[in-house]
Amino acid sequence: MRLSTRNSCCALALAGMGALALAQQQGPLTPKNTSGSTTVAQPKKDTEETLPKIPSAYSKKDVPPADAPKYRSEASIVTFDAAVLDSKGQFIPGIQPSWFRVLEDNVPQKLAKVEQGEAPITIALVIEFSGKFQQLYGYTWRQTLQLSWGFASTLKPDDYMAVIAYDIKPEILCDFTNNHQTIQEALSRLTIPAWQEANLFDALTDTADRMTGIEGRKAIMVLTSGIDTFSKITFDKARKQVAEAGVPIYAISLMQFLRTIADAQMGPIARMDFLQADNELRTFSKDTGGRAFFPRFEGEYGSIFQDIQQALRKEYVISYSPSNKTHDGAFRKLKVDLVNPATNEPILIKDEKGKPIKYSIVAKPGYKAPRAVE
Repeated sequence: MRLSTRNSCCALALAGMGALALAQQQGPLTPKNTSGSTTVAQPKKDTEETLPKIPSAYSKKDVPPADAPKYRSEASIVTFDAAVLDSKGQFIPGIQPSWFRVLEDNVPQKLAKVEQGEAPITIALVIEFSGKFQQLYGYTWRQTLQLSWGFASTLKPDDYMAVIAYDIKPEILCDFTNNHQTIQEALSRLTIPAWQEANLFDALTDTADRMTGIEGRKAIMVLTSGIDTFSKITFDKARKQVAEAGVPIYAISLMQFLRTIADAQMGPIARMDFLQADNELRTFSKDTGGRAFFPRFEGEYGSIFQDIQQALRKEYVISYSPSNKTHDGAFRKLKVDLVNPATNEPILIKDEKGKPIKYSIVAKPGYKAPRAVE
């Protein structure tokens, strides 16, 4: 048990206590279920052995539901997404396919296709729902859920979303679905947490592992304080595991506003715990080709959600046949550059006024090669 983490939350408890009482009086939303296919998790008990199990539709040994995204086991062609963003995080269109250079383990690859498009997305919405931190969110917690629904309601008919809440362990509240009412019902179940722990590392690695075989543009969007209290897996192992899974993580840090107003009351240990949490979210996002956001005001969520959707939908899809044909299950590092094919010098991108644009390329850092079947 990390005692320093528990101490870090004491300074913030008073800020959210009154607002928590108000939120509990209001109660959850209870939309009528018309789909008939919502996965209902069992209520949590007093011991970890009796915690709700992952729905069978998500078991790796079971057949996925009919409306779930398709899986692919063959990987002779590597296909991944890359976004070219300006200094404000906006997508830069019109990049010539010949400008892209892909290095796999520092070896240049011959690209088969580079195209810009807009495709359906598959998102796992992972929400921290711990008794320790819910009271600290105070009046912002219910608004956070409403904003989560605001993001879900913008999904297109071909998009899929799963809702996962975590405390001592992740619990799938609904399978991947494009039914908006099912998603809203899943969010409305987040009322009173049963556990005090918030095991972020376990939740991220479990979700990323389950999404590894899903085709197309996929991502994990996690709403969290960033603090991990009692995960079975360490940060270093979690970092390696999510990077190998290749699922971009878009982290949205909660409690930034409350942390600001309570900063004067925090001790050095509490302040260090939160700074470490922020750095871990940045690392998870960077290692997987996603982004981390640290909003202080509720009004920032709309632009954040828009940025995430834009990054997932408007990207360059790059395909190539790797020169390394060995099926050894090893992790292959990827690096994407924009270079002049004639000179191999970096491309200079200019805006409409002819001024150079400082840009960055967001892509997953690598992939895990298939392993030969004996």
